[in-house]
Amino acid sequence: MIRLAIIVSHPIQYYVPLYRRLAKRKDVEIKVFFTWHGAESPILDQGFKREVAWDIPLRDGYEFEVIPNTSRKPGSHHFWGLQNPRLLSLVLEWQPDAVFLTGYAYASHLKAMHAFFSRGVPVLFRGDSHLLNQTGGVGWCAKRILLRLVYRWPAACLYVGKHNRDYYRAFGVPDKKLFPCPHSIEVDRFANPHDELEKQAAAWRKELGIEDHRLVLLFAGKFEDKKRTLALMRAVKDHDDSNVMVVMVGDGDFGDQVRQITQSAPDRFRVLPFQNQSRMPLVYRLGDLFVLPSAYNETWGLAVNEAIASGRPVLVSDRVGCGPELVKPGQTGEIFRADDWKDFREKLKAALKLAANMDRAMLIRFARRFDVEATENHLVAALAAVTRSPLEYSEMAVSSK
Repeated sequence: MIRLAIIVSHPIQYYVPLYRRLAKRKDVEIKVFFTWHGAESPILDQGFKREVAWDIPLRDGYEFEVIPNTSRKPGSHHFWGLQNPRLLSLVLEWQPDAVFLTGYAYASHLKAMHAFFSRGVPVLFRGDSHLLNQTGGVGWCAKRILLRLVYRWPAACLYVGKHNRDYYRAFGVPDKKLFPCPHSIEVDRFANPHDELEKQAAAWRKELGIEDHRLVLLFAGKFEDKKRTLALMRAVKDHDDSNVMVVMVGDGDFGDQVRQITQSAPDRFRVLPFQNQSRMPLVYRLGDLFVLPSAYNETWGLAVNEAIASGRPVLVSDRVGCGPELVKPGQTGEIFRADDWKDFREKLKAALKLAANMDRAMLIRFARRFDVEATENHLVAALAAVTRSPLEYSEMAVSSK
């Protein structure tokens, strides 16, 4: 068996299903090393401004260890938030054949990546950065010089999509080191039981006082600047079609402003508090259309995966990283120019027309292209390449991406 050490900050709800799948394999043995926390208790989420404990299992079905973190301000929201002096020794003690590392922008991860490279342990690095927000300048030049060096260390750079692949190429990563490894979700958790969830969502809409004829946009996430939460609400408030309204789900820095706008136009908005993971398959069905208008730092947007798996088309800005893969105009949704609210209104018309005639079964079939099984296949293909091992994976699935 190939021994794969996985280094990641904490149990992330989107990644844990992959660990469970890998743990069941006969040809790969894994151990996950968490560098921040192991989801033992609720953790303050900087974006939602509240302590969060996900209500789905995150610690079951795979072997893991929480590495002591000595940072004075622990967290994954800044570079010095992860400092793990014992990380290297504890991982090497496990004697891995390769290391799968997520995220370089932490002190201990960057140090570990170089240390494994120096010791000849192949690193499969996975991030999801893109260049959609780059503005140039001195900072960009310095970053380019630094990352050209950093990206020499991994044996493989795993890209989640087109924009991420372009990012690696911009920093000089050769094609022979680039391997696809798409972001994914557990599609069945959102797709099933579809009819029952639709009935529950219809009942919930009635409880919220939403008439059957209303065209509902759903925003679910953090109320913050990068997601253009307030601009979205103003655009809908000024929209000509009075049937259009938005259900805002979440909280964050702009929570008070969101509620103020809602009070000023109660016929256009409903606000729901933060909803935990087990409720999200139902939450997405409150809307006819899911909207994500982010203007920067939206490296992928896994909520888009979830919405499509729930049978809902999407409307996203062109700064959302998953656009080329998930948003097919006229089929799964529409893309508008970020911060161009005239273009937003035009694309909204097309998206609402699409939603009214949506083949939800087709959407769910499309979502399955980005199920966890696909990510497993691609990761194992990359692992086989860097370790030169005959691991089992679907060559057809990998070559079709």
